[in-house]
Parts: sequence; C-alpha cells; structure tokens
Amino acid sequence: MTDTAPSLQDVVAFIRDRDPHTVFQALGIEVTTFGRDQTVVEVDVGERLFQHAGIVHGGVYVLLMESAASICAALTVDVTKNRVAGQEISASHLRPVTEGRLVARARPLHTGKTSIVYACDVECGGRLVSTGRCTMAIRPFA
Repeated sequence: MTDTAPSLQDVVAFIRDRDPHTVFQALGIEVTTFGRDQTVVEVDVGERLFQHAGIVHGGVYVLLMESAASICAALTVDVTKNRVAGQEISASHLRPVTEGRLVARARPLHTGKTSIVYACDVECGGRLVSTGRCTMAIRPFA
C-alpha cells in the first residue's frame, strides 16, 4: 500500500498494460477516452460479436457498458485502498447492429462512499443502440 493515491496516468498505464491479458484483446476493444467524468470504449463490429441471428449479441453491449463504468470508477477512487466491481447493471437494447463501430460511454450520475452509479450508452454510427445504468461497488481492501 502507498500513502498517496496513484495518479490518473498511473492508473491508465496499468490498464493499458493489462489489456492484452483480458477480454479486450480477444474482442478488439479499445479504451479511447480515460476520464473521471466520462470513459469511452470502442470496438469494430464483426462476426466475433454476433449471436446466431447475425447481429451483435446484447451481452457485448453490456460488456462495453460495464467496462467503461469500471474504468471510470478506477479513475475516481484510490485503487491502492479500494477495489471497484460491478454490482448491478441494466440495459435496454434499442436496435440491431450488423456493421460499424460500437462506441460505449459511461458518465457518473451519483458518486457515493460505497458505490458509483453510471449512465451508459452504446452508439453505432451516431445512433443509440443500447442504453443502461451500471452501479459499481467500492470496497476497501481487507
């Protein structure tokens, strides 16, 4: 443990270093904006994201939402003293996607001592395709 919180740049460097060992590499997900007020993750649409009907699987939208919210939360709390983890997520899928680039944004709605609630939207070609809320738990290390 350290006495001071890591800088935003330290957390970003850690996340970028870990990306090749996560689902991000497997699916081609990129973090394009790191921020406490908004984090953006993106992925090019391709068959690896499809369900059997030939459209992007709804779980991909949820994965993108929670990923953006998790990173945003990690940039908000002192990650040397607290862990963040998805606690609850709900999503409404609005339209099917078969091509393009998915862009997911997470923005904080409420920041408390034990949780942060995010508004999450996924767009493709500037059109909203899924929207939701994600609650991230903040728990101190034991």
